[in-house]
Amino acid sequence: MEKRRLGRTDLDVPALCLGTMMFGDQINEQDAAAQMDACLDRGINFFDTAELYTVPPKPETRGESERIVGRWMAAKKNRAGMIIATKVSGRSPMTWIRDGKETRLTREQIVHAVDRSLENLQTDYIDLYQLHWPDRGVQNFGGARDGYVHYDDKGVSFEETLGALGELVRAGKIRHIGVSNETPFGVMQFLRQAEIGSQPRMVSIQNAYNLANRTFELGLAEIAMEEQVGLLAYSPIGQGALTGKYLGGQLPKGSRGELFNRMSRYETPQAEEAINGYVELANKFGVHPAAFAMQFVTTRPFVTSNIFGAHGMDQLEIIFSSLEVDWSAEMERAVNELHGRIQNPCP
Repeated sequence: MEKRRLGRTDLDVPALCLGTMMFGDQINEQDAAAQMDACLDRGINFFDTAELYTVPPKPETRGESERIVGRWMAAKKNRAGMIIATKVSGRSPMTWIRDGKETRLTREQIVHAVDRSLENLQTDYIDLYQLHWPDRGVQNFGGARDGYVHYDDKGVSFEETLGALGELVRAGKIRHIGVSNETPFGVMQFLRQAEIGSQPRMVSIQNAYNLANRTFELGLAEIAMEEQVGLLAYSPIGQGALTGKYLGGQLPKGSRGELFNRMSRYETPQAEEAINGYVELANKFGVHPAAFAMQFVTTRPFVTSNIFGAHGMDQLEIIFSSLEVDWSAEMERAVNELHGRIQNPCP
């Protein structure tokens, strides 16, 4: 398994990372354990979770993904060989995340969230602790389709949030820090604050990135390369949409689209045409559409690790097979030609 340096740290992570947001609902604990075993056998010892997971989020399953990962590590006695990433929720009206309070990225709430995640994961340190989304108002999760909106509410200051993370790094509870669902402005503010306040530096950016959503390239990619704050890409297969299984209005039984009806990001006016085009390209090159979409993301120079999820072992094997795809100049030209005609239909 290829390893890549995480930011400016001395930690190397595999090019693929297991995303666990479906653990505890769509994926039961037994199947989750089988997936983690299979990943470890392939050299994938980098797992990503969050205090909010499982998804869709609800009070009764909050933190269950972390607990499943924690129980698996405890049973395997392999914590020292694992690289575990988790996240603290940003500003949210989901008060059940914070036991009745509005969820914010304050010092008090971050400290509380870290301690709870450590307990869930049955560990005394977290390798990568990420801000799941900003505290200030931003357009996220497909919210920028109708044009830019500027928010006057700036939220908890970068200084307070980063200061809290710095305390936790110095206490040994977390090793490295990162952001998620963040903008170029936000990343640069955190980097600036780290310099002037002698605080730890953000080492990664976990944002959505795939064939149908290349908006990361429009500002954040340059930061990732120049500042060594690499992308941990999530949704590389577009929640399954880039397999083509939802084309023509299909809703396969047991799929996330059928179970949870949360596919709006991939149901925009040009999505069907673009996704169909990428599926046709994959078929032309004799590659499974999921493996084609995965390897496109993995081969980007600004990507540190490609975060995937799989519903079953058959899907997991397709993900693994993506590493065997020889991404050619012809593939690159074909993808960019289609992207030039239909740019970012699913931001």
